[in-house]
Parts: sequence; structure tokens; C-alpha cells
Amino acid sequence: MKRVFYKGRFIFIPLGIAAVAALAGFVVMLLWNALMPVIFHLGIITFWQALGLFILCKVLFGFGKGGPKGGFRGGPAPWMRYKMEEKYRTMSPEERERFKQKWSERCGGFGNKFGGRGGFGPDWFEETNEAKQPIE
Repeated sequence: MKRVFYKGRFIFIPLGIAAVAALAGFVVMLLWNALMPVIFHLGIITFWQALGLFILCKVLFGFGKGGPKGGFRGGPAPWMRYKMEEKYRTMSPEERERFKQKWSERCGGFGNKFGGRGGFGPDWFEETNEAKQPIE
């Protein structure tokens, strides 16, 4: 029974892709024909034109991979930054030195390929710890 499923899966992958593309083309066609003629006085489009428009938009604007993950310019997500900042704050000086050494070994230092700091590293935590001392 399992063998039949594994042989047949290659038939369903192209069919699934075609079904998703057809659904996307149909949705684009419906939205275009409902909105564009009324708003911009454009003509209506066929299913194939809508599918072509959908594919063109995917080629021009990407396939949904998204932008940089996390915060500003691909840096850490805010929740991760605060979690790591708290962990770094509670480390002893020896643990901090070991952390810096490991970070340097794994990440190749603290800078990015353009010379600036990309994301965060031990230096980032030290700067923020000096500026953000806990209120006692």
C-alpha cells in the first residue's frame, strides 16, 4: 500500500501546482474585473491574462521569501535581543570572555562584509548594558 502511494505522489505534485496556479489566476481575474474597471476605467481580463499577470508579479516581486528576518536590517528579533541581553548581563567576566571567543569562532568576528556590525554580538550587549543599567 505504501509503495503505491510513493509511486503516485509524483503525479499529484504537478496537479497540485496547477490547481494552486489556477486558483490564483481565478482570484486575480475576479479581483481585477471587480475593481480595476470601476476605479481606473480599465478593461476586463480573461483567466489566461490574469494568470499571466499573476506570474509576472511573482517574477518581478519575488516568490514569498520575505525580507530580512528579525528586526532592523536583519538584526535580531526584539524578543531574542532582550533574552540574550539578560543572559549576557548575568554572566561573570570569565563567562563573557568565553562567550566572545565562541562567538568569534562561530561567526567570524563581529562585523559584516561591509565593515559595520550586522545583527548583534557581545560588543552590542556591552554598549546596551552601559546605557541601560537596571533600576535599583
